[in-house]
Amino acid sequence: MKFSILIDSVYIVASIALLPAIGGAQIATNNSGKLIAINSNNLFTHSPNVSYLKPFDAAFLAYQGNLKTQGIPSGSALVSQYQIGNLTALDVVKAAVNAKKLPAQALNDRGYLNAVDSQLTSFGNTNDLSY
Repeated sequence: MKFSILIDSVYIVASIALLPAIGGAQIATNNSGKLIAINSNNLFTHSPNVSYLKPFDAAFLAYQGNLKTQGIPSGSALVSQYQIGNLTALDVVKAAVNAKKLPAQALNDRGYLNAVDSQLTSFGNTNDLSY
């Protein structure tokens, strides 16, 4: 059996397990009026004023197809478009902002964008693990 089939199976099981938590992310404002992403299980805090979905969860939203209405492909099409340079981490984060899964501040957070970029890279690396 190819290792890639095993990896795909893991993605399917993980997506089923994580779907309620990822899909339940909401945007709210804190006392200072700044936007924050609310989902206690999936928060990434990069600054004292703003919390986001973890970079993996933001990238996985795209991988699952939850950002298709914002023009982001899912699954292997996402990986392919990312690998050939037609899609960037910034594109995924913009789509997540437009889908109200992330606050707009994430667009200017270089550390967050780099972390999403790493997650997108890791999705592509799993395709090279087949025998």
